[in-house]
Amino acid sequence: MQVLEQKIYGNVDVKDLLFFLVILLFALLLARIVNRYLRRSMQEKLSRDQLQLITKMVYYGFLGGAVLFSIPLLGQKLSGLVVAGGVVGVVIGFAAQNIVSNFISGVFILIERPLKIGNSVNVAGTVGIVEEIRIMSTIIRTFDGLYVRIPNITVFTGTLTNYVANVVRRVEYVIGIRYSDDAARAIRIIRDIFDREELVLVKPEPDVFVDNLGESSVNIFVRFWAPADEWWDLKMKLLWRLKQALEAEGIQIPFPQRVLWDGEAQEHPGPRGKRRPVSRLPTPGRDG
Repeated sequence: MQVLEQKIYGNVDVKDLLFFLVILLFALLLARIVNRYLRRSMQEKLSRDQLQLITKMVYYGFLGGAVLFSIPLLGQKLSGLVVAGGVVGVVIGFAAQNIVSNFISGVFILIERPLKIGNSVNVAGTVGIVEEIRIMSTIIRTFDGLYVRIPNITVFTGTLTNYVANVVRRVEYVIGIRYSDDAARAIRIIRDIFDREELVLVKPEPDVFVDNLGESSVNIFVRFWAPADEWWDLKMKLLWRLKQALEAEGIQIPFPQRVLWDGEAQEHPGPRGKRRPVSRLPTPGRDG
């Protein structure tokens, strides 16, 4: 008992310090129990980021309340702490503006929800999947497997592109065919592919039309709408199907060609007064 009544400083003894620590440990244990209950009971009613915001507020609320409740045990008056806290707050505010900004931005992100866990996004040039939204930063896993931590002030005030926020996205192609091919027939083949694909939306209706006449090809512009979560896979799958279907019907995608005339042909015309053409330049990847 004499050990418990031994003074540490002022009127604070070992017993007061032990009570202070017990209250903090009890608050910590209670906060974890309440958070576990909230996760189990509310996980089907709230989104993951909303539940994360609530559990963090509860957790830090219990700890903050325990500190305010038990601080008199250490010989400190709350009124004095308020004044001291105001002065310290001003000093810390100037020294840690970025930290405060990130904290406030994190709260607004969790409330406004411009992005959610699992979304495919582009944040300040970083493209990937949102793995975690913390109170100070957001974690993004890039498509090549890198984990990038982005301060919340950048997420909240910078340019943010959410690729799956809308339920549908548009896919666009430009398909070039030879001038000798039938463009109307090519359009019918493309539309037939779309009609047989159930993930291509009927409304808005797919657009397939001749967009422009290029140097070496007739360019057909293609666009259609698809579910956002199937956008990439469907885009790659249909592009391959279109290539196979057009080639099966004898419609080819041309490559750029150039015809050159040598100087001798200009001075010495060939038969019938025509200049002799030099063979076209080989195209990498096509002529071997």
